[in-house]
Amino acid sequence: MDQANVDDLDRPGSRRDFLRDAGTGLGAVALSWMLGQDARAEGGPTLHFPAKARRVIQVFACGGVSHVDTFDYKPDLARHDGQELTGKGKVETFFGRPGRLMKTPFRFRRYGASGQWVSDLLPNLAGCVDDLTIIRSMVAKSSNHTPATFQMNTGFTMNGFPCLGAWLSYGLGSENQDLPTFVVLPDPRGLPAGGAINWTSGFLPATHQGVAFRTVGEPVIDLFPPEGVPRGRGRRGLAVLEAMNREYLEENPGDSSLVARIRSYELAARMQASIPEAVGIDSEPPAIRSMYGLDRPETAGFGRNCLLARRLLERGVRFVQLFHGGAFGSPRINWDAHENLVDNHTKQAVSMDRPLAGLIRDLKQRGLLDDTLLLWTTEFGRTPFTEGIGGKGRDHHQLAFTCWMAGAGLKPGLAYGSSDEVGYRAVEHPTTVYDFHATVLRLLGIDHKRLTYYHNGIRRRLTDVHGEVIPGILA
Repeated sequence: MDQANVDDLDRPGSRRDFLRDAGTGLGAVALSWMLGQDARAEGGPTLHFPAKARRVIQVFACGGVSHVDTFDYKPDLARHDGQELTGKGKVETFFGRPGRLMKTPFRFRRYGASGQWVSDLLPNLAGCVDDLTIIRSMVAKSSNHTPATFQMNTGFTMNGFPCLGAWLSYGLGSENQDLPTFVVLPDPRGLPAGGAINWTSGFLPATHQGVAFRTVGEPVIDLFPPEGVPRGRGRRGLAVLEAMNREYLEENPGDSSLVARIRSYELAARMQASIPEAVGIDSEPPAIRSMYGLDRPETAGFGRNCLLARRLLERGVRFVQLFHGGAFGSPRINWDAHENLVDNHTKQAVSMDRPLAGLIRDLKQRGLLDDTLLLWTTEFGRTPFTEGIGGKGRDHHQLAFTCWMAGAGLKPGLAYGSSDEVGYRAVEHPTTVYDFHATVLRLLGIDHKRLTYYHNGIRRRLTDVHGEVIPGILA
């Protein structure tokens, strides 16, 4: 540097110079922050592989869907209908009342160019079978509703662990600063087993927990001030609250729950403008609303959630989780078919089939399925035999069941793995929930062994110390 330039550094500048330099500096800081946010939204340093998917919708069918009555055709059940199950070792069931083998009361047919078997319970989803990647060899650690639900959502059968959506929020960040990163849409009929624990952030910072929208009435309660409260008064109250929170945070550093509360207030202020537009499904054309089943009372509730999920994805929400069915002990509002399989599964299928098929078709026609991962999961399957001698229902069954994926980075029209001749045990490519989660993360560009968080002396991860990516389903 020459002397003239050194002298310039020491010479006081004008007021105009100061304002120009300060403005430029603040602009650089703001630009750096925005670029950091963009990088975080794209995955930033967390990505370990080229990502096939950018966003996820997970549909969780509560209660335990019978694989042998939906996607896993077993003609041997018809040949051995009414007989005792033999040759499988000791048969243990959740309620300890194994009955006789029961053929499916539904008709199976091959569909699509891929020729996959689907029952007539799901005629609309059957029409989408060439877009599905079906895993027929899932196994779970528990046949108890709540632990099995926890495992499918968090990787652990105990509560208090971060769910899949929270891990993705932590690992990938947000694509829209005006909407939550992780949104949950419960069934309008009731909450799942375990309730809000299924979308907890666990030991991750509380900012990554799921934001549950109400599916009846206003989607977010208390988002707007009550009528009659002047706008200025509300703002002054929030300013005082913010000052108190900031003071408390300075005195208690590391309190992530308070950080989450402060950020939720900030997000709520932005959501006052973004939420009404995002949830405005009335603006959708009649043909789209009909595709999702909004024109029929039996499909309107879940159909609204499916359509809302698509609208949220379009606006940058990273992970949307939809629940189909309420808590266990409520056979009329979930898939828990102990008493009467035909009655239960027919009612549940009618409410889910058309909306979910509509979601697949809508994502596909908009090009969103190219970089979106759609998951359909349930906590376990159901026994190939009746619950009790002479029973009409099926018991819980974790030794074999079916889940499927669709979208980015997958081989469509594929059935992976298989259960035995009656659907009792997974025999070809048994697939754990850990494997399922590892594969989901891989499609999002994440190595499941490297997405970790240090907690209580342990480097925790979604897949615990297990899990392998399923190479056979990757495109």
